[in-house]
Amino acid sequence: MSKTEKRSAARMAAVQALYQMEITGSGVDDATVEFERFWIGKEVEGLTFKPVEDAFFRDLVAGVVREQKTVDRRVDEALAKGWPLRRVETVLRAILRVAAFELLFRKDVPPRVTITEYVDVARAFYDDDEPGLVNAVLDALARSDRNEELLARN
Repeated sequence: MSKTEKRSAARMAAVQALYQMEITGSGVDDATVEFERFWIGKEVEGLTFKPVEDAFFRDLVAGVVREQKTVDRRVDEALAKGWPLRRVETVLRAILRVAAFELLFRKDVPPRVTITEYVDVARAFYDDDEPGLVNAVLDALARSDRNEELLARN
């Protein structure tokens, strides 16, 4: 598997780990260890969980928790008025948090890559308007924080 494929799988696993943390109340260490031990690179109940870039996966999960106040505030600002992040469904909230963390704090990843990757993650879970919402929120964040990078690639 290529580095790109392992990073894509790490993004999906990070979203799933954050979802699990929110549902079960588990902490970062417990969630990452469980995913690395029992899910990543394994077949579970007929589903195959691809290998990930381990350090990237851990950084995404730990980073969202470490920077959650900033991430949540910035996502709230990008969402429609009257619809704060806390009202967003749990899986979609996890997607937005991980994606926003990557956009805001992982400057080594081009913003267009981040946006495309998380729209794809949203498509894995949703068939309706959610991928468009993810795209709109991430586009707003990227234009606010990394607009020069977006413009430089046009």
